Amino acid sequence: MDTSIFGALSPDVSSPIPMYLQLAEYIAERIRDTQLPASTKLPPERQLALSCGVSRTTAINAYRKLEEWGLVRTKIGSGTYVTDTIVETAVHPVPWSQLLVPHPPSPLSSIMRDLVSGIVADTAISLATGLPDPALYPLEAFSDLQSRQLSNLNRGDMGHIPTEGYLPLRQSLASLHCQKGAPTAASNIAVVSGSQQGLYLLAKIFINPGDYVITESPTYLGVLPVFQAAGARLLTLPAPGPLQLDLLEDYLIRYRPKLLYLLPTFQNPSGRILSLSERQALLALAARHRLVIIEDDTYGELYYGQQPPPSLKTLDHYGGVIYLGTFSKILFPGLRVGWVTAPESVITRLALEKQYIDLHSANLSQWQLHEFLASGLLPGHLDAIRKEYQTRRDITASALKRYCGDRLIYSLPAGGFYFWCRLAHPFATARQLLHEATRLGVTFVPGEAFYPDAEGNKEFRLCFATNREEVQVEGIKRLGKSLDLLDKNFRHYDQAQFQPSKPLI
Repeated sequence: MDTSIFGALSPDVSSPIPMYLQLAEYIAERIRDTQLPASTKLPPERQLALSCGVSRTTAINAYRKLEEWGLVRTKIGSGTYVTDTIVETAVHPVPWSQLLVPHPPSPLSSIMRDLVSGIVADTAISLATGLPDPALYPLEAFSDLQSRQLSNLNRGDMGHIPTEGYLPLRQSLASLHCQKGAPTAASNIAVVSGSQQGLYLLAKIFINPGDYVITESPTYLGVLPVFQAAGARLLTLPAPGPLQLDLLEDYLIRYRPKLLYLLPTFQNPSGRILSLSERQALLALAARHRLVIIEDDTYGELYYGQQPPPSLKTLDHYGGVIYLGTFSKILFPGLRVGWVTAPESVITRLALEKQYIDLHSANLSQWQLHEFLASGLLPGHLDAIRKEYQTRRDITASALKRYCGDRLIYSLPAGGFYFWCRLAHPFATARQLLHEATRLGVTFVPGEAFYPDAEGNKEFRLCFATNREEVQVEGIKRLGKSLDLLDKNFRHYDQAQFQPSKPLI
């Protein structure tokens, strides 16, 4: 390829337009006038930077902007190419951005979609998505149950059902709570389309704009945009580490918060688990101030060794804990079944809000799940996946020690799906590491996604559950090479110019 096309550009350093944008617009013009035809391979970032007399960071950001415009695509391990088809902008396009209701700007707004949208290339290894391994989904058991029980199905159960959910399933879920020491009736349970919908509905029925809500920091990335979109003002409790009850009490006295959202068991992302004494002290404080706690227990059944303390819901002596459960991690996400356990008045109000979204969650999934629970298959399945995920955790820990050494700081999680890592490099950030890792075909979630503010730029989350052992080890090996590249190329990073982009996950 004739690189003189790029050498002809001399960015104007005095222009208010950033140099990376000048470079991107110059290349875009050459693509549109076919000087750079479809499928043309563009120069590597270093060569482009040298040809145009700019820094490598400027070249990187120019390519990102072109990709954002749909003019180029990146193939991991191969390079950057002009796209095959350039879509011309209509003469009078519909002004969609003016018609849509404004959405609160947030760097987190697209991360959830990115997490579930798949891997960027067949050769890429995702250590990002918090998903169980599809090979461990109990699909055969579900298929066998359906074939055996379908003839007994009441056809009326496949019509409209109560918004709160399929009654036999709600009774099965209530029974699970009772077995753990938390007296619960079906009227205390609403079935939702995954715990994310449960969070959304709880925010809708509790939060008015300006209300204070307490979360951990870091915390589950899916809850932050939900609370922010509801107009909540966020207060944070540091995690990991001991629960800071003195800080919580100060919040309760000073701000009168509406809710506390907490993952007390194998917290996502840090893996922290609150001790029994911490749980009891928290509930005593919450009872004095009539604080409502939303307990997210997504990972409570995924323990590797000692069983965790009872849930806050089980220990609740004042009736202020709302429990949020899901089967996405222990069975399979496509089931789309979660549930909310709360006082009946809350369930009734939640159902009134839910009916405007979907009337009720999918009948077939609820029926299948009830049959699975009623057949007593859950305990055996949990035993099997705990054993497998513990093995993968240990293999990941060994690979991290071998390939990353002391360049990462982390602890061995006692449950859940994640290693919460911190860069030992005194200046580098997780986003810079992600850039290097993506080029080698491995991805993770940078720590900023889990904080409501600008913290966490040296932290990141690795999932150990999704991949087979050999794939997981290869992913960690690539991560180690990425750390090598980060050390080697750190001098090329210019913090003032570095333009963060969406993580490729």
